[in-house]
Amino acid sequence: MIYFLVCLSVTIANESNTGEKIIFQSSNPFSFYHIITALNEQQSQDVYGIMRMPQIINGNQSVPLVIGVNGSKNWADHHREYLEMYRQMGFATFELHSFNSRKVSTTVGEQVSVTTAMMVLDAYKALEKLASDERIDQDRIAITGWSLGGGVALFSAWSPLLEAIGVKERFRAHLALYPPCLVDIELIEFSSSPIHILIGEKDDWVSANACEDLVNTLIIEDVDIGITVYQGAQHGFDREGPITFEKDGYSTINCKFNMRADGAVLMNVFDIPMITPLRQKISLGWCAARGTTIGGNPDARRESFAFAKRFMGLHLSKKN
Repeated sequence: MIYFLVCLSVTIANESNTGEKIIFQSSNPFSFYHIITALNEQQSQDVYGIMRMPQIINGNQSVPLVIGVNGSKNWADHHREYLEMYRQMGFATFELHSFNSRKVSTTVGEQVSVTTAMMVLDAYKALEKLASDERIDQDRIAITGWSLGGGVALFSAWSPLLEAIGVKERFRAHLALYPPCLVDIELIEFSSSPIHILIGEKDDWVSANACEDLVNTLIIEDVDIGITVYQGAQHGFDREGPITFEKDGYSTINCKFNMRADGAVLMNVFDIPMITPLRQKISLGWCAARGTTIGGNPDARRESFAFAKRFMGLHLSKKN
C-alpha cells in the first residue's frame, strides 16, 4: 500500500511536467511611467504561462517556484534548460508568455510591441496568481530572465514599480542574464531581495560596462546586488551554437538615459520623456546601431548554469 502511494505521487508529478496553462489578467503599460502614474488607465490584457512541477514531490508539501521571462527573440531552448535544471532541484517553474499572449513572436529591431513595463507587470500579476496556489510556497518564489527578460528580472526589484503595482507578494530573488542597464536611476530604492547579473564581456546588444557601473552605484546605496562578467563571452553566451549575426538587432552599448522617480526615461538630446513608441524609436536612433552578434560560449555557458543553480539553491531551498 505504501509503495502504491509513493508511485502514485511520483506519477502525478511526472504528468504535470507536460505543463499546466495558467491564465491571468494584466494590462499594457508602454513604460514604467505608465505603471507609476496611470496604471488603472491601461488596456487590460489576458496573459498566460506554463507551470511545471518538479518530478518528485514529498507528499503534499508546497514547493518553491522560479518564474522565467524570455528575451526579444522569444523563448529558446537554453531558457528551458535552466527551468528543467530548477525542476530537478525540486522547484516548480513558470514559463511566462508575454509575447505569445499578445500575438507577438519577436521584438528584435523594434522593442515596442511588448515592452519591459508590460512584462514587469505580467510577472507581478503571475506572482500574485501563483502565490495563491496551495502547491507553491508563496514565500519562496524567484524570477529569472534573459536579455529583455533580464531587464524584467532586474527592474522587478525597483520599489516605485512594486508600490504602483500594489501586489503584496515579493520575489525572493532576482537573477538577470545579460539585461539592458541603460539608465541612471534618480530614485535608488530597491527590494531587499538579492539581485545578480550575469553578462558577457563582449556583449554588443547591451553593455557589460554599463551593468558594472549600475551595480557599483546600487551597492553604494546598500542594494543587495552583484554581477559576474564572463570574459570573451557575447550576448546569449549560455546557448549552444556558433556566433551569428543579427542584422536587425539594436546595439545599445552607446546608449545611456536618465530615469526619473516617476519612471519616465528621458531622451538624451532634448530631455523629453520616452513615453510613446515614436519617441523611443527616435531616441534609439540617436545612440543605437543596427547589427549585433549572438552565440554560445561553452565555458561561460557551463559557469552560468552552475552559478544559477547555486544562486537559486541558496535563496529558495530554505526559508529565512
